[in-house]
Amino acid sequence: MMKFGYARVSSAGQSLATQIAQLKAEKCDVIYSEKFTGTTVHRPQFERLLNRVQTGDTIVVTKLDRFARNTKEALEIIQELLEAQIKIHILNMGIIEDTPSGRLIFTLFSAFAQFERDMIITRTQEGKVNARLTNPDYREGRQLTYTDQEIRDALHLRQNGATFGSISRKTGISVSTLKRRFKLLPS
Repeated sequence: MMKFGYARVSSAGQSLATQIAQLKAEKCDVIYSEKFTGTTVHRPQFERLLNRVQTGDTIVVTKLDRFARNTKEALEIIQELLEAQIKIHILNMGIIEDTPSGRLIFTLFSAFAQFERDMIITRTQEGKVNARLTNPDYREGRQLTYTDQEIRDALHLRQNGATFGSISRKTGISVSTLKRRFKLLPS
């Protein structure tokens, strides 16, 4: 009987350290971790974990939303694991076993986790709509690190024969950013 940990964050900029520390504190024998959005169907480390667990083992995750993309998927995976006599320990919920009360609790918590994710998406969308309506300078996505003027100055260097490498060294702007932003400048 082994205890397997699974940690997941949604983007490359997020850290797995907190989840991994919690899983180590739970004395997991093996910890699988990856940086994949929960909306991604293919999660290689999670698939490896599911292929490795056996009857009597326990899978430990820090929170339900780290485990599955949505309620339907969570219920399907949990059902398969419970049928194989594999326990699921969700640290902020408890251990889910193949008992009527364990299945009920899991179903309820899955529904609430899905509801919470849906509400976050709804609030985010509403916020974007409001920002578009009330802020004429609103732009979606990451803010640009370099102003259009800085990019125009770099383009001027390029038009005068400077290489991308020399412009990058002089301005501190990466070559890939220079190329991408040159395309975005109005003609």
